[in-house]
Amino acid sequence: MLQDTATTELKYKLFIEKTAASKLVWALKSKNGWANSHSNDSEDVDVIPFWSDRAYAKACARDDWKGYLPVEIPLAEFLENWCMEMADNEVLAGINWDANMFGKENTALALAVDILEQLNSINSAISFKNYSSINEFITEISESLD
Repeated sequence: MLQDTATTELKYKLFIEKTAASKLVWALKSKNGWANSHSNDSEDVDVIPFWSDRAYAKACARDDWKGYLPVEIPLAEFLENWCMEMADNEVLAGINWDANMFGKENTALALAVDILEQLNSINSAISFKNYSSINEFITEISESLD
């Protein structure tokens, strides 16, 4: 189990670094909508999986998600729209899941803060519609986490 935790944490860190650098997040979509699942911890909790790379997403387009295609989501849109809406609906984010649907699950706001802090640390320029800066966005999320 310790190895599994280490692996999921490493894949999570990779997700944060790669999405901040590429400014893209990947998800799977079909004509019926976006790929989603239940949490590994509770059938009552929904999870939407995201990947840092098109190939990782494509590798998961099998079994229940056969026919789904990788779709890129611009990072600013992901942070402002997806993460905020998922938080409002109490939906978790599945991060860089493998083909066995194994990977870290995190709250959308915690994920957003991790990405925003990474953007800050690499001095990345990113434009938001609703926030004037990365720090303003972090402050607003942090206040809602309290």
